[in-house]
Amino acid sequence: MWLRRLMCLMIGIAPVSARACDIALLLAVDVSGSVDPKEYRIQMDGLAAGMRDGVVVEALVQAKAAVALMQWTGEGRQALVVPWTSVESFEAAEDLALAIEAAPRSWDRYSTAIGDALLRARNEFDTAPDCRRRVIDVSGDGISNEGAEPSEVRRIMKAAEITVNALVIETDETDLTAYFWENVITGSGAFVVTANGFEEYPKRIREKLIREVAEQISLFTAEY
Repeated sequence: MWLRRLMCLMIGIAPVSARACDIALLLAVDVSGSVDPKEYRIQMDGLAAGMRDGVVVEALVQAKAAVALMQWTGEGRQALVVPWTSVESFEAAEDLALAIEAAPRSWDRYSTAIGDALLRARNEFDTAPDCRRRVIDVSGDGISNEGAEPSEVRRIMKAAEITVNALVIETDETDLTAYFWENVITGSGAFVVTANGFEEYPKRIREKLIREVAEQISLFTAEY
């Protein structure tokens, strides 16, 4: 331990991340025609509740995280409805939760273009704070049926050093979980969380946020 500290002092750095921001997290929510008004509300309220969860908030603040919310549906239809927000206090987390709750729905029809959504999400990182990790948290209730193939977009995400995790909402016999594992997620430690119906979404998004932020922060801190 003393040797590690001495080495840090010798090279003039502290034994913490070189970047103030640990994670830039873009929440990409499916608002395609398969999502009815009640299901849309469940997603927005579930995300807001996740941003108010004590464990999640503490991790976001510790990470000085930047969070943004994007809605997406068919080809060429994606909108950043909550811009990049730095979460450096519990008050900032509450402001973010309120913004998510109040976000209007951009579309209520059209197809499902997961690949296009990921490409637009990648571009949004051009205006994000400089963070150690860049993560897209994409949720959806169907396979991609329009636009760029998600499996082809994965290499673009990898080249950009962006991790893509997913929250899958299973509503039929498609086995969407397997589809997202095989075609969508990418990056070191990437994972899929499954909600069996929209009613499970609030619980699962909380679990996902904790896994993305709190657990990753703990692992990073443990390295030092």
